Amino acid sequence: MSSLIQLEKRDHIAIITINNPPANTWTRDSLTALTETIEALNADQEIYALVVTGQGEKFFSAGADLKTFADGDPAKANDMAQVFGKAFDTLGNFHGVSVAAINGYAMGGGLECALACDIRIAEDHAQMALPEASVGLLPCAGGTQNLPWLVGEGWAKRMILCGERVKADRALSIGLVEEVVATGAGLDKALELAGMACKQSPSSVARCKTLVMSARHGRSHTDGWRMEREFFVDLFSTDDQREGVNAFLEKRAPEWKNQ
Repeated sequence: MSSLIQLEKRDHIAIITINNPPANTWTRDSLTALTETIEALNADQEIYALVVTGQGEKFFSAGADLKTFADGDPAKANDMAQVFGKAFDTLGNFHGVSVAAINGYAMGGGLECALACDIRIAEDHAQMALPEASVGLLPCAGGTQNLPWLVGEGWAKRMILCGERVKADRALSIGLVEEVVATGAGLDKALELAGMACKQSPSSVARCKTLVMSARHGRSHTDGWRMEREFFVDLFSTDDQREGVNAFLEKRAPEWKNQ
């Protein structure tokens, strides 16, 4: 795995740190490493939750290094767009709960990475933006699709079309992040939420996440209700369902098997 992506495991939680100082910019190598890392985590039955953060105290990630696009090469642009898209799509489809600990600036592809996570925690000095149009580009890794879902069309247009940058308190008020914490406390809060997720049945969580995300992808309300019932019954083929119910009845903590 590339040193640009650091991986740590704590019990059932994986921590990915974007490690490309000073601004934790994305490169082809780091995006590929992110994809490969999450694919490996998806194959690890012992990992139930994921926290993503940036190295250092100033940047979560400043996005792509614009030098990559300075020559105006369409082939290179296509390659990077595909790599960006695959990386964040893989992140969005992580089988467990993903939490972004936004420990500083999250700009462009940095914010798109956070948008691909299930939950976002921002430190109070963090700032977020999708400034691509100011340099003749556009968000190509989910920004135009994920941002409106979270903050509504108006704020998405302010950030994407007008290039408006939002601070942590504004991000909280518009629904871009779920909580703002003190500087330096983002990782701890993200780990706290990841720990809460690990107390849930991983078999249930994976199915619940699919159901919640299905609404974003245009599935009808009727289809969503049908899927709920189907997934509910499907849980009865898992060990976790029997363990969860019996642990409750026996007044003990469940021992999940993720199967």
